[in-house]
Amino acid sequence: MKVKIHRLFEYLLETTQAAPEAIVGFSLSGAPVLGDYLAELDPNQSLDWNNRDFRGLPELRNHVLAQAGLDRLCTPQDVLITAGAAEANYLSVMQLLQPGDEIVIETPGWPQAEVLARAIGAEVVKVTRREADGWRLPLDQMADAVSSKTKLIFISNPNNPTGDLLGRSDLEELVRIAERAGAWLLVDEVYAGLEWDAPRAPSVAGLYARGITTGSVSKALGLQGLRTGWLICRDADLVMDAVIRRENSSEIMNIMGEVIAEIALRPDRYPQAMQKARREGAANLAEMNTWIAGQEGLSWVAPRAGLIGLGRLPEGIDSDAFAKFLLADPYRTFLLPGSAYGQPGHIRLGVGGGASVNLSKGLERVALALKDWPVGKLR
Repeated sequence: MKVKIHRLFEYLLETTQAAPEAIVGFSLSGAPVLGDYLAELDPNQSLDWNNRDFRGLPELRNHVLAQAGLDRLCTPQDVLITAGAAEANYLSVMQLLQPGDEIVIETPGWPQAEVLARAIGAEVVKVTRREADGWRLPLDQMADAVSSKTKLIFISNPNNPTGDLLGRSDLEELVRIAERAGAWLLVDEVYAGLEWDAPRAPSVAGLYARGITTGSVSKALGLQGLRTGWLICRDADLVMDAVIRRENSSEIMNIMGEVIAEIALRPDRYPQAMQKARREGAANLAEMNTWIAGQEGLSWVAPRAGLIGLGRLPEGIDSDAFAKFLLADPYRTFLLPGSAYGQPGHIRLGVGGGASVNLSKGLERVALALKDWPVGKLR
């Protein structure tokens, strides 16, 4: 099985050595430092695996259920700790899809499921979110797309990269659509908890027997370097299959990732960390909205949740060309082109990172690059 690189990762590889002076499009909250956790760490902590459970530290799995609002609907046995949400998604897609099976995905959306499905030889059916509709997921089209051949529906909520948000009634309709076809429904929740105009949506693992919730401490808590995420599903066979498949890939979790994530998700720390993330994200979002309103020809549908959205470039500017133009002197500013999500007329704009990312500096350079964009440049 050969996995073809997707544009998002390809662009990151291409630009790794660019050493930008500013970043616009920061996709996670400001990262804590190790010192924030030292008082809670045991200096005699063994650096072997946790020696307690292949599914992850039991107390960590309890915290995962609590933060997702699933502690009364699921048990710790329904949780598998993984190397980020990416591994949770990988374990699910790889065990559920066979060559010729059908997967229904959203576009724009997180590209991982499509990459893996095509490598497996599955048939990919796309349901399109449209900017003119506020990037909302068209549930009527989703219902038409799902058939008796559909094995898996894969979405992100909040949506990555548009920031759209499905509420309870939307998710319940998605469950009905999946249930009619006997399909699995996976919802990637990496941005859950960062909602700007509505409450957090319920997790699908609590709504549907074949619902799979994936998430991590990477985005909302800024702990991407821990590589600690989770898979939640009430189907015992699916979870055990994921345990077995992980045994043949990453095998076990890294103990420091588990231990620090457990501390971060404790009930005496997690609410305060989320309040800080929401406060800083909201401040950067307000700044972004004001800045976009002042840019001729640039627009966006502001994200309803999460830390990223898609900005529409002025007519005729290609996102790849503009991203490379912006990365070069004198701008030295990094952003992701919309082509990473199949939207070549857009750029990804982010409001993460708190005050440390110096968002104003990056936005000033983007504005300058837009003004300097050469007339007649190859688009």
